[in-house]
Amino acid sequence: MGSANATNRCLLMIIAQIIGELVLSVEINLLISTIKLTKNGPVKQEAVKLDARIPSTLMAFMLKKLQSEGLIYLKDDLIEIPTNARLKLAVKALQMGADVQVVSNMLAWQEFEGMASVALELNGYFTAKNVRFTNSKKKWEIDVVGCKNPLVICVDCKQWHHGMNLSNIRRIVEAQSNRAKALAESLPNKKLSLPCTKWSTAVFVPVILSLINASVKFYDDVPIVPILSFQDFIHELPLHLSTVKTFSKQFGHL
Repeated sequence: MGSANATNRCLLMIIAQIIGELVLSVEINLLISTIKLTKNGPVKQEAVKLDARIPSTLMAFMLKKLQSEGLIYLKDDLIEIPTNARLKLAVKALQMGADVQVVSNMLAWQEFEGMASVALELNGYFTAKNVRFTNSKKKWEIDVVGCKNPLVICVDCKQWHHGMNLSNIRRIVEAQSNRAKALAESLPNKKLSLPCTKWSTAVFVPVILSLINASVKFYDDVPIVPILSFQDFIHELPLHLSTVKTFSKQFGHL
């Protein structure tokens, strides 16, 4: 009898695990379909259901759960996405095991940069996106620059389409360090309206912003920050400046 009970418990555990994996797979499909179909605005629930191939009852339960988490807004038969919530949906899908490249391909680049700008602005930074400049006869571009005396945070937004191995991380970090250094060297620049040129000293900080956690948090003292942790990082950065790579620029009386 004991052996039979043990076998039954084992079977129940296996069945529960299979059901859990199925539910997880269904939820990932729902998230991916929602991200994909809301790219241009609100979408009908029926369209998401058909794309994700989810039974109506299960979909209704999952949509209410997402609404309770503040990730979507249900209005009549429509699914609406609050500002910047598409990125949060994407991160949630990735945390549950969705394919990075599949999810990244559904996001507009501007959404990623936009969330970085919002996080900086909420912490009192002046922001500029797609900052283009020339230094040493070479053209440069930084995705997002945030200025708050004495810091100039230079952000490179990476969706990691090609993986996060150390070789890629080293290349990306070196490139961003060079961009931040070049920006410091190029200022003041009449073509760039950055408030840091009015300070006596500015400290330029290269930062890599990722959609998900990288295999390392720092490389060559350059922070690699997941998008959902970026606001906390900005808030804490002044306390940890001695541990990150920086480039200082004296502007004197300018």
